[in-house]
Amino acid sequence: MDITRTTLHLAEHTRTVGLSLSGLAVDGATMVLAPDEGAALVRLTRRSATDWGDPLVLPLHEAVDLPGGPDAEVDVEGVDLQGSAADGLLWVTGSHSAKRKKATSGTPADEVLTRLGTVRPEKPRRVLARLPLDDGRPVPGAGTRLPAGRRGLFGALADDEHLAPFLGIPGKDNGFDVEGLAALGEPSEVATVLLGLRGPVLRGWAVVLEVTLGPSREAGELALRGVAKHVLDLDGLGVRDLARDGDDLLVLAGPTMVLSRPARVLRLRGAAVPGALPEVVPAADVHPVCELETGDGEDHPEALAVLGEDALLVLHDSPAPERLGPHSVQGDVLTGLAEGAPPAARFVV
Repeated sequence: MDITRTTLHLAEHTRTVGLSLSGLAVDGATMVLAPDEGAALVRLTRRSATDWGDPLVLPLHEAVDLPGGPDAEVDVEGVDLQGSAADGLLWVTGSHSAKRKKATSGTPADEVLTRLGTVRPEKPRRVLARLPLDDGRPVPGAGTRLPAGRRGLFGALADDEHLAPFLGIPGKDNGFDVEGLAALGEPSEVATVLLGLRGPVLRGWAVVLEVTLGPSREAGELALRGVAKHVLDLDGLGVRDLARDGDDLLVLAGPTMVLSRPARVLRLRGAAVPGALPEVVPAADVHPVCELETGDGEDHPEALAVLGEDALLVLHDSPAPERLGPHSVQGDVLTGLAEGAPPAARFVV
């Protein structure tokens, strides 16, 4: 088992995309990052075993029409590469979550309740998009997305007995909050993607949505073919990211509310195949991979990718100061996690 640091060089783009990261996809020597703010992705290229650089910003509005316009924050929380990073598909999801105005310890006491009473639906975050790639870049104007209104995900869940009550609740209040995406199978006209929900967690059960999408008669749109719910016993945690590892599905699990821990990586065997994820996944079918230590108010594991056989990359929201350079941030490469290793051999980062 081993833990090493890898450095992601963002150069001057740190001024616009920041160093907190919420989504990650890797294919060979290509990495796609979802910064925690804004409406753009960043592509990096592997320069060595411990170094990624040559950043290229990929503005989403150049590839697909966004519901909030080109400058509205999408709050991208999940990305996945389907097929080749050169000419396959790039999938992107926003959080879809409402937002409550923040109050901190420095907020004047007579303003706290007013701020906490302000909730916005944040329609620009309702993005689930498929972007065709050419030479590693989204083809301008060729992307398609699910509508943000009644013909989209919110419309499909508006009367859902489990999720409808949470659609207007902010994500950090155990409201509806998408934080993981996995595109299943090979690229095709009809696609299946899994969306992992940070919240709501329903009496300890996390939720994953299996979304089927197809072509639409409307230009620039995807048509929603169906939504299936799956509940997972993750010991009270929500989904912070999803990653495919062959036919297995890896789950980065963490707190739903504004808490720092626990965080762990879990394996669902055979679940990364369309139609294979059971409707109910009991704790006995959730296999631990490793525990991830977090800091107090910092270093929250937020993005997960498979780097190769027995190697994972974990990136963080609010990374600790020692991870940061002037224009770079470090993530953790985890190895020594071979399937079947005894619990004592699994490690805490």
